[in-house]
Amino acid sequence: MSTIRDVAHLAKVSTATVSRVLNNDTKYKMTDETRERVWQAVTQLNYTISSKQKRQSSTKEQHGTKSHIKIGCVLSVTKNKYNDPYFMSILTGVEERLLSHGYSISFIRTGPELEDKQMLFNTFSESITGLILMETLNSEIYEYLRKQVPHIVGIDTDRSDIDNIGYDHYNVATMAVSHLLEKGHTKIGFIGGRGLKRSIKESSRYRGYYATMHAAGLSVNPDWVIDCMWDEAVCIEKVSELCKTNNYPTAFFAASDLMAMAALNGLYSNGIIVPNEVAIIGLSNIEVSKYSNPPLSTIDVPTKEIGMVAVDVLLERINGNDLLPKKVILPTRLVLRNTT
Repeated sequence: MSTIRDVAHLAKVSTATVSRVLNNDTKYKMTDETRERVWQAVTQLNYTISSKQKRQSSTKEQHGTKSHIKIGCVLSVTKNKYNDPYFMSILTGVEERLLSHGYSISFIRTGPELEDKQMLFNTFSESITGLILMETLNSEIYEYLRKQVPHIVGIDTDRSDIDNIGYDHYNVATMAVSHLLEKGHTKIGFIGGRGLKRSIKESSRYRGYYATMHAAGLSVNPDWVIDCMWDEAVCIEKVSELCKTNNYPTAFFAASDLMAMAALNGLYSNGIIVPNEVAIIGLSNIEVSKYSNPPLSTIDVPTKEIGMVAVDVLLERINGNDLLPKKVILPTRLVLRNTT
């Protein structure tokens, strides 16, 4: 088990400097480069403040003491902490299922929050039994969590070394585009984001869209592929810019309902009537999608159930299930309203 002296030696600073960094002490000036060296050493050595307490807590957990089991959640967000109805619905499922088993969420953090090394260290310096992870995270942060938390269950993450619960991203894109094709559309655009991927074209939803278009003998116009970075304002702006070129598709598959409704806004502001001139189908079937104008056609994703199943799998792991990591895919369905 690493000590504060090990951290100081690796970072080439004094133990006092390490202590100041860990406690966010700003009384003494130090460079950002020094702080970064300390945090890199902390991460590399898997250093925690109270290693002894962590070992004692882990022993109690092994004896089945519920009060010592701490379960956290890393929430996926774009800007604000609680702004995405999709992930909030999953969180509701997580909380309800934990409560039914006599547990509660000990903390909720977001991906951007954990990029702050002080926040990351403070959150995971004490013993955490399990974690519901709704975001893939970058490799450095993820590897740190893997060292700190014995049981992690992902929600549609790209990590193959942990259990993952979700839906078939490729299949829902095929379902959505096939519906647009059946409605007679041949000029179909795609709206989505890239996340941690280098390109939007690496996403499973884009690949499902592209493959379905290709199978129908149709080409994909790159000008109609909109990377909005999962930001509604960016989506509205880019859709509006496309409308002004007078070279836009007759239909869009938007890889989330929020982006679909933002696209509706962009089309409306340019006087384009939905679905008469341009049709739109979204993805997720969030509660507000039925109240958009017009009501949004979408693919229903069982978000609440995803959260519940994730908790079930996590508790199985905590209770001793040590089989290989598994991927649980929940069913989806087409919901037809007025935008197609």
